[in-house]
Amino acid sequence: MAPKGDKSDLTPESVLSEVSTKMDRAVDAFKRDLTQLRTGRATPALVENIDVDYYGSMTPLKQIASISTPDARAIMIQPWDTAAMREIEKSLQTSDMGFNPSNDGSIITVPIPPLTQERRQEMVKLLKGKMEDGKISVRNVRRDGLESLRKLEKEKSISQDDGRRAQDQLQKTTDGHTKLIDETGSAKEAEILQV
Repeated sequence: MAPKGDKSDLTPESVLSEVSTKMDRAVDAFKRDLTQLRTGRATPALVENIDVDYYGSMTPLKQIASISTPDARAIMIQPWDTAAMREIEKSLQTSDMGFNPSNDGSIITVPIPPLTQERRQEMVKLLKGKMEDGKISVRNVRRDGLESLRKLEKEKSISQDDGRRAQDQLQKTTDGHTKLIDETGSAKEAEILQV
């Protein structure tokens, strides 16, 4: 957590503060991941991070095209360089989102068909995987925080009681962030399953 040899700055409070910040980041990353899961509504977030082979370099779609949603059932993609249209189309078709784009020469339209029950179940499975990844990130941060607290105890920088109190606080912080991932995931699941 702190640079090696810099023991004076390492306190239970600083460890817990850093742990909380890193767990917040893990939850934010999880929430960003969820924006890419289809719920049956068109949103630019569904396609903006799809990588496109742009002159030999994999580039997120949002960096090479303007993306808009004229209605809830379609996404419009207007490449800034029309030479990239074929590659954009190919990337959309090969993404795991099940898109079938059409191209009129200057704009690519991606119709968002209603989700089938089977596709909804696939999305829920994907969601469960993302939830588990988010929880693993939170647990990894907890593990690092726990190691730092134990190190402080071992170095006699804090008493066993202070160490135990800090570990209890660490567990509460972990539980809170895990609960947030569960709640956010459940809300997204309800959104996906809503017909």
